[in-house]
Amino acid sequence: MAVVFLVVGLFLGIFDAPQYWDSFIDKLTEKSGVPIFTVLKIHRPFFISQRFGLDIQGGTHLVYSADLSNISSPEYSNSMEALRDVIERRVNLFGVAEPVIQVERSGSEWRLIVELAGIKDVGSAIKLIGETPYLEFREERLEKEREEILNAQKNNERLSEDPYFMPASLTGRHISKATVDFDQTSFQPHVNLELTSEGAQIFGELTKRNVGRRVAIYLDGLPISAPVVQEEITDGRAVISGDFTPAAAKELVGRLNAGALPVPITLVAQQTVGASLGEESLERSVRAGLIGFVAVAVFMILWYRLPGILSVLALCFYIAILLAVFKLIPVTLTVAGIAGFILSVGMAVDANVLIFERLKEELRYGKSYDQAIREGFGRAWTSIRDSNVSSLITSAILYWLGTSVVQGFALTLSIGILVSMFSAILVTRTLLIALLFRKLERFRFLFLSGISR
Repeated sequence: MAVVFLVVGLFLGIFDAPQYWDSFIDKLTEKSGVPIFTVLKIHRPFFISQRFGLDIQGGTHLVYSADLSNISSPEYSNSMEALRDVIERRVNLFGVAEPVIQVERSGSEWRLIVELAGIKDVGSAIKLIGETPYLEFREERLEKEREEILNAQKNNERLSEDPYFMPASLTGRHISKATVDFDQTSFQPHVNLELTSEGAQIFGELTKRNVGRRVAIYLDGLPISAPVVQEEITDGRAVISGDFTPAAAKELVGRLNAGALPVPITLVAQQTVGASLGEESLERSVRAGLIGFVAVAVFMILWYRLPGILSVLALCFYIAILLAVFKLIPVTLTVAGIAGFILSVGMAVDANVLIFERLKEELRYGKSYDQAIREGFGRAWTSIRDSNVSSLITSAILYWLGTSVVQGFALTLSIGILVSMFSAILVTRTLLIALLFRKLERFRFLFLSGISR
């Protein structure tokens, strides 16, 4: 079993950093002159690259202001959450990995924060976010109300109001899917809309109270269709028709499927993080992690001797499996996330310290190595379990209540804690049991300091 862990750890290390393995194979091929070693090289496209956040990879930070003037105040929060979901879906379609999109409120102003890590074509991303249409349905005003607004506008009053239609509660966030279809008689293209369950209910009420009247569909503030409602529509399906060309209908469908904005937004701030600054942060974080790992390894070997060496091997296995988990989930590593990862390395060693100290106590009682190892692990387990559970609870609270930076720290720390329990209990124990043979018991100084026969 110990050999299995060592082999799996080797393959995990190659999976985590294939570039170093390829470099080793290149040097081996060059020095040996045997080209057959090149078949051992890793094909990069088959490996998953580690994702890094904005503070490491570089990218852009965008701040959008949301216009909620046409929405009632109780719906502000729901509308902003719908806006966040739409923007996230849209930038994912653009190919941005792990975007960070948050809703912020400052007094009466609502803002949307968009962080796009590793994005090169910032202009296209901004254009995609800003140009996605704001789709809304409007009800036809009564004739008396229409005349009042038109007369007021002649006197330069109420100029911002549409005299013919008034906003309804049905907007783009209620759209589930849009498709292109053709009329069977005229062969003119039109756009079919499928509404969500909530949208279907709102649309049913809208058509019920407007039978015989027009319901207009506005796109970016301009009417694109104003059909007369013939009857109540309850199945959640609508049709946008007009003088569409096939290309125009297809373009509209693509934009609607990318997500019609529930509220209009305006870009108010933009900040670009350079990749060079991110590389410097990553380099310093990796250097700090290596220094910490070496310091811990030296302490464990000097203080616990042979078990200390085994704990360092288990720690290497722990790091390899943790980085592989980060790739597979995948976890977007930020500087704060790397800090959580480094902290979890120290906590993984802490479990080994508890185990080895219990092992020393059992050896002082005169028990054999076999009994001491089994008793030491069994008695240390409760302390390891309780301390790690309390840390997991703290991480869960940080992830639940924290911002994106704090959430990255909490996520990597919690994953590290779970993996450390596996490596400390199973891997270290397996390696220790693998060394149990009688001849080695005579060299007690190789195991723990301060133990006499």
